[in-house]
Amino acid sequence: MRDKASKYPLRAHSVTSQKAYEAGIVALWNRPHREMKYAAIDLARGKREFITPASLPLYERLVREGAWWDLVDEVAAHLIGEVLLHHRKETSPLLDRFIADDDFWIRRTAIIAQVRHKEKTDARRLFRYALARAHEKEFFIRKAIGWALRDYSRTNPDAVRRFLDEHGDKLSGLSRREASRHL
Repeated sequence: MRDKASKYPLRAHSVTSQKAYEAGIVALWNRPHREMKYAAIDLARGKREFITPASLPLYERLVREGAWWDLVDEVAAHLIGEVLLHHRKETSPLLDRFIADDDFWIRRTAIIAQVRHKEKTDARRLFRYALARAHEKEFFIRKAIGWALRDYSRTNPDAVRRFLDEHGDKLSGLSRREASRHL
């Protein structure tokens, strides 16, 4: 079903401006079926020229309203993370706000936004965010910390190993296990 739903927006919506991009995404997002939310994200990802700082308010809305890992993780890693990768200076203050937000899905977004950044990962930010949220009991935060560290360990295992040696006692068992999976 998702494959069929995701092909629809790219054919059905002529997206030639920021306004059309956002309108197409919102139109799909507001439909009652979850598959249309996937289609909205696919539309957003398919129009790379609009994955810019101008789209960040829309992406934040999708995270807040999506409020479940399958939607949040797609937006965080593939949309917000993509903006961060190419517009770090403009996006970093937003993530610094996100890490302290009341909504744990927004905090999760800040933690996993650098997943897939490899050597372009801002390790200081990653480690700072992991420590800032290490006290949390929320499963999805603990899992996000571990996931983000594990992902970075593929690029810089020594840095992650040092971080775990110095601060692993502050992390949950889940975060430590996930982070060290490839070490």
